[in-house]
Amino acid sequence: MNHRHRVSHAIVGAAALASIPFVATAQPAATHAKHTLSVSGEGEVRAVPDQAQLSAGVVTQAKTAEAALSANAKAMNGVFASLRKAGIPEKSIQTSNFSISPQYPPYRQNAEAENARKIIGYEVSNQVTVILDDVSKVGATLDALVASGANSAGGVSFAIRNPKPLMTQARGEAVKDAIAKAQTLAKAAGVSLGPILSISEGGEMRPVPMYEKVTVTAARMNAAPPSPVAAGEQSVTAHVAITWEIQ
Repeated sequence: MNHRHRVSHAIVGAAALASIPFVATAQPAATHAKHTLSVSGEGEVRAVPDQAQLSAGVVTQAKTAEAALSANAKAMNGVFASLRKAGIPEKSIQTSNFSISPQYPPYRQNAEAENARKIIGYEVSNQVTVILDDVSKVGATLDALVASGANSAGGVSFAIRNPKPLMTQARGEAVKDAIAKAQTLAKAAGVSLGPILSISEGGEMRPVPMYEKVTVTAARMNAAPPSPVAAGEQSVTAHVAITWEIQ
Protein backbone atom coordinates (compact mmCIF):
# COMPACT_ATOMS: atom_id res chain seq x y z
CA MET A 1 0.00 0.00 0.00
CA ASN A 2 1.43 3.33 -1.02
CA HIS A 3 1.43 6.50 1.07
CA ARG A 4 -1.66 7.88 -0.66
CA HIS A 5 -3.73 4.83 0.30
CA ARG A 6 -2.57 4.95 3.95
CA VAL A 7 -3.61 8.60 4.24
CA SER A 8 -6.99 7.83 2.68
CA HIS A 9 -7.65 4.99 5.11
CA ALA A 10 -6.70 7.20 8.05
CA ILE A 11 -9.16 9.88 6.97
CA VAL A 12 -11.97 7.32 6.57
CA GLY A 13 -11.28 5.86 10.02
CA ALA A 14 -11.32 9.30 11.66
CA ALA A 15 -14.65 10.11 10.01
CA ALA A 16 -16.14 6.86 11.29
CA LEU A 17 -15.05 7.62 14.83
CA ALA A 18 -16.50 11.09 14.59
CA SER A 19 -19.91 9.65 13.69
CA ILE A 20 -20.12 7.62 16.92
CA PRO A 21 -22.04 9.63 19.61
CA PHE A 22 -20.00 10.53 22.65
CA VAL A 23 -21.61 9.62 26.02
CA ALA A 24 -20.25 11.30 29.13
CA THR A 25 -20.89 9.63 32.48
CA ALA A 26 -21.42 12.11 35.31
CA GLN A 27 -20.04 11.05 38.63
CA PRO A 28 -22.42 11.68 41.55
CA ALA A 29 -21.32 14.59 43.66
CA ALA A 30 -20.64 13.84 47.24
CA THR A 31 -23.57 14.97 49.41
CA HIS A 32 -23.40 15.68 53.09
CA ALA A 33 -26.57 15.31 55.15
CA LYS A 34 -27.28 18.37 57.27
CA HIS A 35 -27.48 17.94 61.00
CA THR A 36 -30.62 19.58 62.32
CA LEU A 37 -32.40 20.42 65.54
CA SER A 38 -36.21 20.69 65.64
CA VAL A 39 -37.98 22.37 68.52
CA SER A 40 -41.60 23.30 69.21
CA GLY A 41 -42.71 26.40 71.11
CA GLU A 42 -45.90 27.56 72.75
CA GLY A 43 -47.17 31.05 73.49
CA GLU A 44 -50.16 32.05 75.62
CA VAL A 45 -51.82 35.42 76.15
CA ARG A 46 -54.65 35.94 78.61
CA ALA A 47 -57.30 38.65 78.56
CA VAL A 48 -60.61 39.57 80.16
CA PRO A 49 -63.60 38.73 77.91
CA ASP A 50 -65.31 41.77 76.45
CA GLN A 51 -68.41 40.10 75.02
CA ALA A 52 -71.20 38.02 76.53
CA GLN A 53 -73.86 35.83 74.98
CA LEU A 54 -77.00 34.76 76.78
CA SER A 55 -80.01 32.69 75.80
CA ALA A 56 -83.51 33.22 77.22
CA GLY A 57 -87.08 32.76 76.16
CA VAL A 58 -90.61 31.76 77.02
CA VAL A 59 -92.22 28.35 77.40
CA THR A 60 -96.04 28.25 77.49
CA GLN A 61 -98.52 25.40 77.77
CA ALA A 62 -102.24 25.24 76.92
CA LYS A 63 -104.86 22.71 75.91
CA THR A 64 -104.74 23.83 72.28
CA ALA A 65 -101.81 24.74 70.09
CA GLU A 66 -103.49 28.04 69.22
CA ALA A 67 -103.88 29.04 72.88
CA ALA A 68 -100.28 28.06 73.70
CA LEU A 69 -98.98 29.99 70.70
CA SER A 70 -101.03 33.08 71.54
CA ALA A 71 -99.80 33.13 75.14
CA ASN A 72 -96.23 32.64 74.00
CA ALA A 73 -96.40 35.44 71.45
CA LYS A 74 -97.77 37.83 74.08
CA ALA A 75 -94.96 36.99 76.51
CA MET A 76 -92.26 37.16 73.83
CA ASN A 77 -93.42 40.61 72.77
CA GLY A 78 -92.67 41.69 76.32
CA VAL A 79 -89.23 40.06 76.13
CA PHE A 80 -88.34 41.89 72.90
CA ALA A 81 -89.64 45.16 74.35
CA SER A 82 -87.39 44.78 77.40
CA LEU A 83 -84.36 44.13 75.19
CA ARG A 84 -85.06 47.22 73.10
CA LYS A 85 -85.54 49.26 76.28
CA ALA A 86 -82.13 48.04 77.47
CA GLY A 87 -80.59 49.53 74.32
CA ILE A 88 -79.66 46.24 72.68
CA PRO A 89 -79.60 46.63 68.86
CA GLU A 90 -81.73 44.38 66.66
CA LYS A 91 -78.62 42.85 65.04
CA SER A 92 -77.60 41.47 68.44
CA ILE A 93 -80.90 39.61 68.96
CA GLN A 94 -81.58 36.37 67.13
CA THR A 95 -84.24 33.69 67.49
CA SER A 96 -82.33 30.50 68.21
CA ASN A 97 -85.15 28.01 68.77
CA PHE A 98 -88.89 27.79 68.19
CA SER A 99 -90.97 24.66 68.68
CA ILE A 100 -94.54 23.46 69.18
CA SER A 101 -94.83 20.07 70.89
CA PRO A 102 -97.87 17.97 71.83
CA GLN A 103 -98.14 16.96 75.48
CA TYR A 104 -99.16 13.50 76.69
CA PRO A 105 -100.33 12.12 80.06
CA PRO A 106 -97.65 10.96 82.50
CA TYR A 107 -96.60 7.37 81.85
CA ARG A 108 -98.46 4.73 83.83
CA GLN A 109 -97.62 1.08 83.50
CA ASN A 110 -101.21 -0.16 83.50
CA ALA A 111 -102.66 2.64 81.39
CA GLU A 112 -104.37 1.72 78.17
CA ALA A 113 -102.29 2.39 75.07
CA GLU A 114 -104.97 4.61 73.55
CA ASN A 115 -105.19 6.87 76.61
CA ALA A 116 -101.41 6.92 77.06
CA ARG A 117 -100.96 8.46 73.60
CA LYS A 118 -103.86 10.89 73.90
CA ILE A 119 -102.79 14.52 73.47
CA ILE A 120 -103.75 16.55 76.53
CA GLY A 121 -102.19 19.86 75.50
CA TYR A 122 -99.44 21.68 73.65
CA GLU A 123 -96.20 23.36 74.61
CA VAL A 124 -94.64 26.27 72.71
CA SER A 125 -91.03 27.27 73.27
CA ASN A 126 -89.43 30.40 71.82
CA GLN A 127 -85.78 31.14 72.62
CA VAL A 128 -83.62 34.12 71.64
CA THR A 129 -79.86 34.56 71.77
CA VAL A 130 -78.60 37.97 72.83
CA ILE A 131 -75.05 39.28 72.34
CA LEU A 132 -73.83 41.96 74.73
CA ASP A 133 -70.74 44.03 73.99
CA ASP A 134 -70.67 45.16 77.60
CA VAL A 135 -70.24 42.24 80.00
CA SER A 136 -71.20 44.44 82.96
CA LYS A 137 -74.79 44.44 81.68
CA VAL A 138 -75.29 40.67 81.86
CA GLY A 139 -76.94 40.65 85.30
CA ALA A 140 -79.21 43.60 84.57
CA THR A 141 -80.23 42.14 81.21
CA LEU A 142 -81.13 38.77 82.73
CA ASP A 143 -83.17 40.53 85.40
CA ALA A 144 -85.01 42.56 82.78
CA LEU A 145 -85.75 39.45 80.74
CA VAL A 146 -87.18 37.58 83.71
CA ALA A 147 -89.25 40.60 84.76
CA SER A 148 -90.67 40.89 81.23
CA GLY A 149 -91.91 37.30 81.17
CA ALA A 150 -88.97 35.08 80.21
CA ASN A 151 -89.19 31.81 82.15
CA SER A 152 -86.46 29.82 80.43
CA ALA A 153 -82.74 30.46 80.11
CA GLY A 154 -80.02 28.42 78.43
CA GLY A 155 -77.01 29.99 80.12
CA VAL A 156 -74.40 32.69 79.68
CA SER A 157 -71.12 32.49 77.75
CA PHE A 158 -68.19 34.91 77.56
CA ALA A 159 -65.84 35.51 74.65
CA ILE A 160 -63.18 37.85 73.31
CA ARG A 161 -64.70 39.88 70.50
CA ASN A 162 -61.49 40.28 68.44
CA PRO A 163 -58.84 37.67 69.30
CA LYS A 164 -56.53 38.49 66.35
CA PRO A 165 -54.24 40.96 68.20
CA LEU A 166 -53.93 38.47 71.05
CA MET A 167 -53.12 35.68 68.59
CA THR A 168 -50.35 37.84 67.09
CA GLN A 169 -48.84 38.25 70.55
CA ALA A 170 -49.21 34.54 71.25
CA ARG A 171 -47.37 33.65 68.02
CA GLY A 172 -44.50 35.93 69.00
CA GLU A 173 -44.31 34.31 72.42
CA ALA A 174 -44.33 30.86 70.81
CA VAL A 175 -41.33 31.75 68.61
CA LYS A 176 -39.44 33.14 71.62
CA ASP A 177 -40.19 29.94 73.51
CA ALA A 178 -38.88 27.77 70.66
CA ILE A 179 -35.69 29.84 70.34
CA ALA A 180 -35.00 29.64 74.09
CA LYS A 181 -35.46 25.86 74.04
CA ALA A 182 -33.21 25.46 70.99
CA GLN A 183 -30.44 27.56 72.55
CA THR A 184 -30.58 25.51 75.75
CA LEU A 185 -30.44 22.20 73.88
CA ALA A 186 -27.66 23.33 71.56
CA LYS A 187 -25.53 24.53 74.46
CA ALA A 188 -26.06 21.29 76.37
CA ALA A 189 -25.13 19.25 73.29
CA GLY A 190 -22.03 21.33 72.55
CA VAL A 191 -23.21 22.53 69.15
CA SER A 192 -24.14 25.90 67.73
CA LEU A 193 -27.29 26.93 65.93
CA GLY A 194 -27.02 27.66 62.24
CA PRO A 195 -29.67 29.18 59.97
CA ILE A 196 -33.35 28.31 60.33
CA LEU A 197 -34.32 25.71 57.75
CA SER A 198 -38.08 25.70 58.35
CA ILE A 199 -40.71 27.21 60.57
CA SER A 200 -44.37 26.24 60.73
CA GLU A 201 -47.37 27.00 62.85
CA GLY A 202 -49.24 24.26 64.63
CA GLY A 203 -52.87 24.20 65.66
CA GLU A 204 -53.83 27.48 67.24
CA MET A 205 -56.09 27.52 70.27
CA ARG A 206 -58.61 30.32 70.07
CA PRO A 207 -60.50 31.39 73.18
CA VAL A 208 -63.22 28.93 74.10
CA PRO A 209 -66.44 30.53 75.36
CA MET A 210 -66.91 30.19 79.11
CA TYR A 211 -70.43 29.10 80.04
CA GLU A 212 -72.33 29.77 83.21
CA LYS A 213 -75.57 27.91 83.70
CA VAL A 214 -78.57 30.05 84.54
CA THR A 215 -81.77 28.53 85.89
CA VAL A 216 -84.92 30.59 85.88
CA THR A 217 -87.55 29.51 88.38
CA ALA A 218 -90.76 31.06 89.71
CA ALA A 219 -88.98 31.86 92.98
CA ARG A 220 -86.19 33.65 91.17
CA MET A 221 -88.65 35.61 89.05
CA ASN A 222 -90.01 37.17 92.26
CA ALA A 223 -86.61 37.54 93.89
CA ALA A 224 -84.13 40.39 93.96
CA PRO A 225 -81.94 41.12 90.92
CA PRO A 226 -79.44 38.33 90.15
CA SER A 227 -75.98 38.38 91.64
CA PRO A 228 -73.17 39.91 89.55
CA VAL A 229 -71.73 37.56 86.94
CA ALA A 230 -67.93 37.15 86.86
CA ALA A 231 -66.35 36.97 83.39
CA GLY A 232 -62.92 35.83 84.57
CA GLU A 233 -60.14 35.48 81.98
CA GLN A 234 -59.63 33.57 78.74
CA SER A 235 -56.44 32.50 77.03
CA VAL A 236 -55.30 32.50 73.41
CA THR A 237 -52.59 29.94 72.62
CA ALA A 238 -50.33 29.48 69.57
CA HIS A 239 -47.84 26.72 68.66
CA VAL A 240 -44.86 26.80 66.30
CA ALA A 241 -42.24 24.26 65.13
CA ILE A 242 -38.78 25.48 64.05
CA THR A 243 -35.89 23.50 62.56
CA TRP A 244 -32.28 24.77 62.68
CA GLU A 245 -29.15 23.54 61.01
CA ILE A 246 -26.60 22.82 63.72
CA GLN A 247 -22.83 23.09 63.42
